[in-house]
Amino acid sequence: MVELCILLLFSVSLIVCVVLQYSILYALVFGYILFFGFGLTKGKTWKEMLRYSFRGILTVKNILIIFVLIGIITAVWRACGTIAFIVYYASMFAVPQIMLLMAFLLCCFVSFLMGTAFGSSATIGVICMTLAHSMNIPVMYAGGAIISGIFFGDRCSPMSSGAHLICELTQTDIFRNIKTMMKTAFIPFILTVLLYIGIGFTMSPSSGNSMIFHIFKNHYNLSFFTVIPAVIIVVFSLFKINVRITMGASSLVGLLCAVFFQHIHTADLLKIMLLGFQPENAELAKLMAGGGIVSMIRVSAIICISSCYSGMFKGTHFLDGMQKQVRQISNRITVFGSILLTSLFASAIACNQTLAVMLTHQVCDDLMDDKEQFASYLEDTAVVIAPLMPWSIAITVPLTSIGAPAAALLTAFYLYLIPLWNCAVLSFKQKRHSGNR
Repeated sequence: MVELCILLLFSVSLIVCVVLQYSILYALVFGYILFFGFGLTKGKTWKEMLRYSFRGILTVKNILIIFVLIGIITAVWRACGTIAFIVYYASMFAVPQIMLLMAFLLCCFVSFLMGTAFGSSATIGVICMTLAHSMNIPVMYAGGAIISGIFFGDRCSPMSSGAHLICELTQTDIFRNIKTMMKTAFIPFILTVLLYIGIGFTMSPSSGNSMIFHIFKNHYNLSFFTVIPAVIIVVFSLFKINVRITMGASSLVGLLCAVFFQHIHTADLLKIMLLGFQPENAELAKLMAGGGIVSMIRVSAIICISSCYSGMFKGTHFLDGMQKQVRQISNRITVFGSILLTSLFASAIACNQTLAVMLTHQVCDDLMDDKEQFASYLEDTAVVIAPLMPWSIAITVPLTSIGAPAAALLTAFYLYLIPLWNCAVLSFKQKRHSGNR
């Protein structure tokens, strides 16, 4: 009962921060105080609670390193022309009737390369939304297609911090996980493509004006060499090279491209990596400014505090009651179904993707022995469920970036289809297995 009251207080603080547009960090700090105090009332000492917190942070130490690399690479790709090259040439195929499909596929591609929904929404997402506006495509549909696309890579990119978090929690290999994720998302992906094609041909968009893309041509040297940093990510990933080496190599080549093709002074490279790319042209800055290590500080703070929760929950057995209930439910609705329900609850109270994943993992960790399968279930539930909560920072930031209302979530089909499809498939398999007995 005490645990439930604490969770309700924490939930209220999260909702207040979201409604009043305060930083979610305030609620997370308040939650830390609540959970720390709970441990003290259970007879734990200050030193023990701090030790639990530190152990939680140790579980995500590699993620924090990845965050630094993500901050660097997103700034470098903006500066060296990699993103501009991809968007410029892909825009040539942006026919009005298939603009929703193009928005989805472009966002899938860029998010897979960047591994971040936030970074993808702030770059390709903004561009796709601007082009959709020029074609009079309803913002709800365009926003849904973009949201679906940016979370494609957030879920299964070798550069995704969420994917690495799950690898750390489950002690699994990211490339094996990605292979599994591609299989479980194949049918939802195809269905999403068909839905956006169907919607596109039922609308009557105008021809639009793609002049926005000429800003790239005017301010970048769009040499084919500028796409090499992206090629490195794809090729190195295929050969399963360590992601930190992969991102480091891509960043290094991107810096060389920035110097030799975009004529950026070497003295500015460190500033770009630290503070992000800030072009002088105002129109270009609206589309391409951002990235840098500094851009990851807030997200890193959220990760650190959320990981402290995980350590304290484990040390104080805070979630034991919930774990017992989930075990009982799993016997009725399959393990995947119980993980799905847990992720819905965790996403609703966590207000951020990281904590939702960590809570779901901690509650459901003992439901199955196959860690790779468990990692797949987490990717197919918590990772895509968290953005469906309109009050979650996982979706409020991307929606704000692209200028779309929360109603756009209704057409973010990819996020719905992954858990629904896998739940249906696994339920069918369980029934067939029971029928064969």
